[in-house]
Amino acid sequence: MGEKIFRVNMTNLTTAVEAVPAGWATLGGRALTSTIIAAEVPPTCDALGKYNKLVFAPGLLAATAASNSGRMSAGFKSPLTGTIKESNAGGTAAQNLERLGIKALIIEGLPQEDKWYSIHINKYGATIKEDAEYIGKGNYELIKSIGEKMGKKIGILTIGPAGEFRMASANISVKDPDGNIRSHGRGGGGAVMGSKMIKYITIDDTGGPGVAIAEPEKFKEQARIFAKTLLDHHVTGQGLPTYGTNIMVNIVNEAGAFPVKNFRYGKWEDAEKISGETMHDVIVARNGKPSHGCQAGCIIKCSQVYNDADGNYVTAGFEYETIQLLGGNSLIGDLDIIAKCDWAMDDIGIDAIEGGVIINVAMEAGILPWGDGQETYRLINVEIRNGTPLGRILGNGAGSVGRTYGITRVPVVKNQGIPAYDPRTIRGFGITYATSTMGADHTAGYAIATNILHIGGFVDPLVDEGQVDLSRNLQIATAAVDSTGLCLMVAFPALDVPECFAAIYELINARYGLSLTANDVVELGKYVLKTERAFNQAAGFTNIHDRLPEFFDEPLPPHNIGWNFAGEAIDEFWNF
Repeated sequence: MGEKIFRVNMTNLTTAVEAVPAGWATLGGRALTSTIIAAEVPPTCDALGKYNKLVFAPGLLAATAASNSGRMSAGFKSPLTGTIKESNAGGTAAQNLERLGIKALIIEGLPQEDKWYSIHINKYGATIKEDAEYIGKGNYELIKSIGEKMGKKIGILTIGPAGEFRMASANISVKDPDGNIRSHGRGGGGAVMGSKMIKYITIDDTGGPGVAIAEPEKFKEQARIFAKTLLDHHVTGQGLPTYGTNIMVNIVNEAGAFPVKNFRYGKWEDAEKISGETMHDVIVARNGKPSHGCQAGCIIKCSQVYNDADGNYVTAGFEYETIQLLGGNSLIGDLDIIAKCDWAMDDIGIDAIEGGVIINVAMEAGILPWGDGQETYRLINVEIRNGTPLGRILGNGAGSVGRTYGITRVPVVKNQGIPAYDPRTIRGFGITYATSTMGADHTAGYAIATNILHIGGFVDPLVDEGQVDLSRNLQIATAAVDSTGLCLMVAFPALDVPECFAAIYELINARYGLSLTANDVVELGKYVLKTERAFNQAAGFTNIHDRLPEFFDEPLPPHNIGWNFAGEAIDEFWNF
């Protein structure tokens, strides 16, 4: 298909351009990163050692005119979980790479000298440069400075101080169209990039070949159908554009699945203080942006720009997960301090979901009082940013805090923090958290769609029946969507509207001149999950690791239901 593989070897500081192997030609995004990691990384290797690799791959539809198609996957062995990892992000980098005809960027090896580097990619290839100018600097300063030097259209991938310290919660930040930050968040990709002594990567697509469409008229037709289904659906056309993902606060709280005080309760009386509706009104009053796209071509625009009381920028992409975990689960009812914490995590470069769970466990350990927003901000912006002994304990994840302080109420699966939905009362999430190949991850199979929102049918969230099948089907579909370059939010109409789902694979067909069917999409998702699971099994993971922490057997108010799924029932997930 005329695309290339760029390979960067940090051991001998060389770069190469390779043809795309035949077996990779029809893969993109997560399918490609997981295929490459499974093929080239020894499963038992040290995640921060010389044998691990960091792979970036745009999705199959990246840089096309299809709505919401600017996503990129980052793949690696995770230093947090020890499993294979794919992390999906918006921003501009996927489109920059695709317009250069780069199917994947593979970074391997470790430098022989203790020096920091940057990588610069353009139509001529990749260049490695010794570069310590921004060491110790935050992501916002770096992105602003590079943009001023190289132009606002430059794609940027960067790590903050957390990645430099190789903290297991460190992420890889991505410049968005406005120069703000999106993240390859979960699993410690920033630590892997830091281990390779790469502070940042720039991508200049000037003069690149662009994107060729095999069947332009068919592509235009399917793109119109697809966009219309997104705009017509009540979630992607109304709810998310108006209130962002934080619309989930009142919904999840009403369902009794809103984690409170480190998963002790399922409802919080102060939820309205941090709700999407409240946040929307605050943003409008302060001349922020209640609806904003994190990537070019986004028509859902579930992101936003949050300003302080004086109208000054604080953060962008202020998501439900961050707000819930630092809000209800930490008993902090102040959106302003949560927003400052979100900014700090973006600037330092740590996963905001893991960051929230870190604070929950730190409060559990008595490191700071419940509800103390100012001390939460200090721990993040001072201790973690500066890599103090306490900061390193925190920055290495919720599991690290629990082990250091002898805490057993630690909400992790495969050592990754559990997101902001209680699995006892949205039981489909319990199966997803337990069985995901990458540790606890709500996006791996977004069960709330069917458990709570009645999208794609309905499975009662409070009963065990049907949850394994639901999670399996959602995880297969998600693995396929993560390979397309489409934002996962398109799954809402895709589950409800047959024309939306059909448009996705027809867009891929028109882009590449293929003849995929609906069954091919399902088979792609199955292939991805099986490839990832085989890697994990070779790394030493078994079905025993597909379990939730013991404390979830406690009944959760207000429904007073505990997690009591039999292991044998959970194991049925993999029967496909």
